[in-house]
Amino acid sequence: MTAAAAQELDELCFLSAQAMPSLKVSQHFQMVKLLGEGSYGKVMLAVHRKRGTPMALKFFPRRSTSLTSFLREYNLSLSYCTHPSLTRALGIFFSTPSYYVFAQQAGLYGDLYSVIVSEVGVDEHRVQRVMSQLSGAVTHLHSLGFVHRDIKPENIFLCDSSCRWVKLGDFGLTRAINSTVRAVWYESPFCTPEVEASKEAEKEMERRQSEGIEEEVEDIWINVEPCIDSWALGVLIYCLLTGCFPWEESTHDDRGYKKYKDWFDREEEKRKVMQRDEEDIDGYTIMEQNHEDNPPPSQFEGLSPHVMTLLKELLHPEPKLRGSPEEILSYLGGPWLMRTAREEEQKARDADKEARKTRERGGLEEELLREGRGER
Repeated sequence: MTAAAAQELDELCFLSAQAMPSLKVSQHFQMVKLLGEGSYGKVMLAVHRKRGTPMALKFFPRRSTSLTSFLREYNLSLSYCTHPSLTRALGIFFSTPSYYVFAQQAGLYGDLYSVIVSEVGVDEHRVQRVMSQLSGAVTHLHSLGFVHRDIKPENIFLCDSSCRWVKLGDFGLTRAINSTVRAVWYESPFCTPEVEASKEAEKEMERRQSEGIEEEVEDIWINVEPCIDSWALGVLIYCLLTGCFPWEESTHDDRGYKKYKDWFDREEEKRKVMQRDEEDIDGYTIMEQNHEDNPPPSQFEGLSPHVMTLLKELLHPEPKLRGSPEEILSYLGGPWLMRTAREEEQKARDADKEARKTRERGGLEEELLREGRGER
């Protein structure tokens, strides 16, 4: 399936290369405003002059963008992004003397990054709403044989102000599952720990260059796997709930990540012991029982055992043991913050107290009825 999808995408790129027109932007579109800008180029909100419909035009500078990479992103977005929470191209693509351009659905309310309050995060209900949609979108993309590889708040676009409809976009780094790519390290909590070796390779290359050594460091290559997206979704959940990052980078010498890894290893040891004694015990029960004996690292303070169980699945240091995006669905509806968990416990206690009062009141009334009938 994955090899077939990659081959089909290549064929679409070949065919579209033969049919790409050259247009003058101002003749066909009215520019409204800049929606986003980055290393890839820029995205402009535009109105099609004949159709009168708003759309986003994504401009890729020809001097820094290969035709192949442009056509790959366009065709992938057009033909494979059929899930409602994936940004889809609109079938319009062309070139100008300076840019390659294609049209896509416009996120008129900005991106997810714009609604995250620093050190506060986003309302818990909205977080779960967003993650429910992203779980389905990423699972759909994986089922078609592709890994996004660049999930982050800036690439998630809002179709309304309350996050009732979000769309994952920017497929420039998307590749077919099991394809081989050069491992590239970048300083970000979204970068997976399995490519830390490439960071060391970069340091070695810098050392050799400073010492005038011409011999290059051999590139490190990795397979593209769905677990890359699982890691990013785990970091995203933390970011949305707290308004912070759990660590600066996922390396052995990053203090925040080291604290998490040490906690994770202790959890795994306890899990093995508990599952050996009780075969049917589940991950959440283990997490709840360990919450006092092995509390999560300080940066996770305030997150409930419920969501910590999910994060432990998605942020597994071993890529092959990492949970899938689909697992997020199993954790929706439960409390993701400790204060929510405490509120729910208090509501349960209040409901139990009210139920006891009702039962006692009912018993007293029954007793009075019996007395009135002379049954005592």
